[in-house]
This record gives sequence, structure tokens and C-alpha cells, in this order.
Amino acid sequence: MKSSNTLSNPKTQLKVRNATVADIPQISKLSDRAYAGTGMYGYSEPVLTGQLNHFPEGQFVVVAGEKVIGYCATLRVSEEDGMKRHSWGEVTGNGYASTHDPIGEWLYGMEVCVDPDYRGYRIGQRLYNARKHLAEQLKLRGIMFGGRLPTLANRIKRFGSVEAYVDAVKKKQQHDPVLSFQLRNGFEIIGLIPHYLDADKQSLGYGVHLIWRNPKVPQADETGKRKHYGSRVPDSVRVGSVQYKQRRVESFEEFIGIVRYFVDVVADYKGDFVVFPELFTLQLLSMESQELTPVQAIEALTKYTPQFKTAMRDLALRYNINIIGGSHPTRMPNGRVENICYVFLRDGSIHAQAKIHPTPNEAWWWNIEGGSELDVIQTDCGPIGVLICYDSEFPELARHLTDQGAQILFVPFCTDERQSYLRVRYCCQARAVENQIYVVMSGNCGNLPNVANMDIQYAQSCILTPCDLPFARDGVAADTTPNTEMVAIADLRPETLLTARHSGTVQNLRDRRHDLYHVRWQGK
Repeated sequence: MKSSNTLSNPKTQLKVRNATVADIPQISKLSDRAYAGTGMYGYSEPVLTGQLNHFPEGQFVVVAGEKVIGYCATLRVSEEDGMKRHSWGEVTGNGYASTHDPIGEWLYGMEVCVDPDYRGYRIGQRLYNARKHLAEQLKLRGIMFGGRLPTLANRIKRFGSVEAYVDAVKKKQQHDPVLSFQLRNGFEIIGLIPHYLDADKQSLGYGVHLIWRNPKVPQADETGKRKHYGSRVPDSVRVGSVQYKQRRVESFEEFIGIVRYFVDVVADYKGDFVVFPELFTLQLLSMESQELTPVQAIEALTKYTPQFKTAMRDLALRYNINIIGGSHPTRMPNGRVENICYVFLRDGSIHAQAKIHPTPNEAWWWNIEGGSELDVIQTDCGPIGVLICYDSEFPELARHLTDQGAQILFVPFCTDERQSYLRVRYCCQARAVENQIYVVMSGNCGNLPNVANMDIQYAQSCILTPCDLPFARDGVAADTTPNTEMVAIADLRPETLLTARHSGTVQNLRDRRHDLYHVRWQGK
């Protein structure tokens, strides 16, 4: 059967939202497709109507454009009902959610299904995140449910018992497509439930009793220390800055393979943003057998632009992460050459920010001209701004973005020696202090022989904060070893910025003398 995946269309965006009555026909068909061949059936429209009517804020869909490609259903239960032995039919009212308890302390997950044509885009991850966010909003104790074991029937002879199989999955000796995913998402196994759903022949009727504890709500029965590898700070934005090593590549596929590795790393650490350096796509020129003239180099890079944008957008969707795509010099349709940072959001949208101030070297080597637009980019983590390298040395630009609401400023940079790097570093720290924002720097290391103006690199990528008591010591949330390929990761809390702006030791934004000066943008 031909795939109906619409994400290859650049205009298609992924969104997670609450389900509505109008979605019910699509959800019903989606559930039929998801359970085809399992011996279980999807949901009828009356059942879905019951779920929505009983607990509308607990039902979520993922849509690609107007098409529903993922669904999850929840209800609230008391701790007593959720913790005791139960079946799926008993706890969910046979799927209608008629057992929903408006004052229940726990969120109960009764369903997650994903369109088979859209697997590989972390649709399930997005739905689990929506559930966790709802539990935090409602200040519930956490989430619980009975998880499936879809490969158990095929492997029970090898392991001898369901307990042995689950233990092997828990110890990472065996992969289970559902349970392994749930354990990576911070859920704990508290038991096995026989006859949880007898219609689930693949799981031999078993359900794995799992819970996730809301870190924002005190737990009454803390009995011991639990490991929280990679757990998230509540209300935070996790950022990974890649210090990227320039080396020769033999193909575009090899280049994207290196990029994919770092996207995967930061995504596995539950990152919201991964940042690449300025001009990192010049690595594509290393495929040429001889050094190109500046005109030839720009034409070669421009040739890769559609392929680059398609591949990076796909990574953002597949790994459920926002990608700050360094910068990519491109000849524009009007003939101008601009140094552009493409931003690939995990909803499938692509944004572009041109460098406003080319350096003398860029103007000389590449004939790069400056852009004339500077706007914040709306993301699922709030508004952000991008200033490419030299632009960070002009305080008016950062102030213009801050005035538009930016709380995180991303600065991809490319510097050849330490003094050049420190100009950018000191200015970025100043931008963080004077605007009370976070600034994320990402630079190159290594070298590219036969690529003009990319022969040597110097970088120490870092994540900077304002300098005040609520923030990291020295105003550095994370940094890297100079000139070594690695990733710096930090959790940034926008709420802390707002607190500092209104009640910090100093309040730079609040104390501005608007009667004496202001920044007035005259560009587009």
C-alpha cells in the first residue's frame, strides 16, 4: 500500500493539540489502522465521544496539516483505584472513560496510537510530553497505566516467563518497542497485571503496571532513592550546543550522517534545541578535488540548499527537536549572496535569518552582503532570536530582539583564532547581562584544507546567562573544552529571567531611560 505521509511537503506542520468532536471520525479510522493485524479493534465513534465528553482536556491529537496522525486518551483516577490490580476495561469503563474521577490524584493513560505511515517521527514522544505537561498543570501525583508487551508472545519460549522477559528489558538485555520506550521516558515498573487486556494476544493479556511521578508535586511515599538519568528540570528549556569538527567528507550523505549523530545525541538527552556553528556547511566544499574560486564555491553551496533544507527539516521532525542550522551562504534569487541561518522547528516549519553585518573577510572572500530583516522566531519554547557571529558585537540588534520578546539568543559563530573568538564571547556575555537573556554560542573546530577562508578554527562553545544570584556562577551555564568536538548541554529557565528582570540585584531592562534613548529599527 502506498504511504500517505504528507510530511515531505514543506508546508505541512506537525502540531499537538487537544482533540475535538470534529476529529472523532479521523481518530476512529486512525485507531483501526494502528491495530490492524493485532486481533484488536479500534475505537468506534460513540466510544471516542464518551472520552471527549468525560474529560476533554485529557484527550490529545497530533496533526500533520489537517490530518490526525496520533491520538492519546487519558482520564483521572484515585490512587486507590489506580494502584490496585485491575483490568483495562474496569479502569476505563470499557474505553468510554466513564470511570473518570474529576478529583482523582493520578492521570491514567488509556490509549496511545500512531499512524503507521508516520512512525519514526517521535509522535508517541510528543503525546507522552503532552500528558506530562497536563499532569503538571493539574498538579497531579503523576501518570499511571498498563503498558503493552507486543513482542512477548514471540519471545516467551526463549525467556520462560513474562517476569524474566520484563526483567531483561529493564536491564537493557532485550529491546521491547513499547516498554523500552516507556522506561526511557522516566516511567517505573511497579508490577505485572495478568488479564489486563485478554484481547491483546501479542502481550498474552498482560499489562506492565507503570507510573511516572510528577517532580513538581511532593510524593507521600518516598521509600528510597530513584535514578533520574536525563530527567528534566520543570519549566525548563534544554539546549545542546554542538562544537563541530570540520573534516573532509566524501558525500552529502556523509555530511548529514555526522549532523544526524549530534541531533540524535541531544534528542536522547531530551533536548529542545540543538545548535550548529556558522558556516558549518562549507564542509560540503571539501568534496571538491581542488580549491574553488569564491564564485564557484557559492554556486556549489547554493546547489546544496534545497537538499540541505529538506534533510534538516526531516531531522527536526524525526527527532522531535528544534534545530538552529548554523549558517549556509547562499545566492539569493535576486543575485545577492547572503549568509543565512535556517531554523528548523519540530513542527516542520522552516525560518531564515540572514546575517546583518558580514565581516570584512566574508565580504572579500564570498561577496556576502548583509540582510535587512531581524525578527524573533516563535517556537514551542517561546520566542527566540538568532544573531550570526559578528552580529552579536552590535548591541542594538540584541536589544531589538529582546524588545520583541526573545528570551534565548542563539549565536552560531566561526572564528579562526583566540582573539577573534574572545570578541564574540565577551560581546555575547555583555548581551546576556544588558538584556537579561540567555545566549547560546556554537562554533567550529578542526580544519578544511582546500576550502578558502576555512583553514584554521578556534572555538569554545558555551551557554551564557545573566550575572546575578539565581543564575550559574560566572554567568556560564555550560561550556566546552576549547577546540575539541563535543556538546555542551544546559537547562535554561525562562521564569528565572522574568524574576531577575523584575526583582534582581540589578534590573537592566526595567531601568532603561526611555526618556533619553531607544532603539528604533528602520529595516523591514
